[in-house]
Amino acid sequence: MAAGAKDVSHLAAWQKKTAAEMPPLRHFTRHMPKRRDEILDGGSIYWVVNGVIMVRQPVLDILADTEADGSACAALVLDPELIRVEGRAMRAFQGWRYLDPKDAPADLAAMGKGAEEMPDSMRRALAALALL
Repeated sequence: MAAGAKDVSHLAAWQKKTAAEMPPLRHFTRHMPKRRDEILDGGSIYWVVNGVIMVRQPVLDILADTEADGSACAALVLDPELIRVEGRAMRAFQGWRYLDPKDAPADLAAMGKGAEEMPDSMRRALAALALL
């Protein structure tokens, strides 16, 4: 979840700042993912912004790391590109949730010309009417 992110542009700005201060771009999680090899074989992290899956980021590597307090953690090294996906409501959750590829939201680029430029609210309304 992108806790505290107001929208995708806010998430992008936060990540850009973080990557500049402490490269490479990483997302820290308490435990090493159990399905590490599957994630590294083309997997992505899907970001939930304001209760909706909005973007994904390919995971480039997963490294053992250490938190500032000295406790062990895992660092997901992320591709800096945020790839817009078809919005899907998602309740708040903690921890890992794995999506089967068939259940993952489609990339907006695959939805046709103009889908990426369309406001999220308009895209959701058109999808609800089966027009997109």
